[in-house]
Amino acid sequence: MSRIYTTKELIQILDEERKACLKGQRLNLRATPTVGNPVIDYFLKPEGIQKFTAYQDFKAAIHRYQLENNVSGIIWQEATIHGKTLRYPVVDDQLMALPEDLQRLKAAKPELLHFWHQITEGMNFYLSLNSGKDYQEIQAHEIEAIAQRTEWACLWKWEKSDFLEMLLQLGWGQPGEAKDRRGWPGSGSENIHAVKPGQRPIC
Repeated sequence: MSRIYTTKELIQILDEERKACLKGQRLNLRATPTVGNPVIDYFLKPEGIQKFTAYQDFKAAIHRYQLENNVSGIIWQEATIHGKTLRYPVVDDQLMALPEDLQRLKAAKPELLHFWHQITEGMNFYLSLNSGKDYQEIQAHEIEAIAQRTEWACLWKWEKSDFLEMLLQLGWGQPGEAKDRRGWPGSGSENIHAVKPGQRPIC
């Protein structure tokens, strides 16, 4: 019986494959860079499309491997803000969430939201609009309403000298598909930014 690759090993394999594809060492020669519009097709580079498609095909094979062998997509992250620390699960960007992974994310959501409320007290909140190109200021009770209709949460921070921005992603479905909305409507998310009064989100 062959051994099963771990989550960490799959992440490393995907990283090596992505680098190989970017270097042109892997191409999907069947991929054709045409969308049917002569003006757009003129600017599409065949090799770029073939590199991208080769990696996407490989990633899909890894996702099938995860399902067949029950290999989790969960990795653990730690955030420390204002002397408070939280360790929480997220799904690696290149892996998929198994059904059990989604249950783990759902179970972690209340503690993550409690941590968010503690560390963002006194900050201003903004909702991302138009894929993060615009922001709309919102109130804490509006965040609660969004949280109630989503399944899981993730947290990121950007910090330098006198600037701190916290990003709360509230989502549903597959996290990897929720980030860029390609899985809509089965997967998706809303991004809430918290910044100090007088500042605006930069991420």
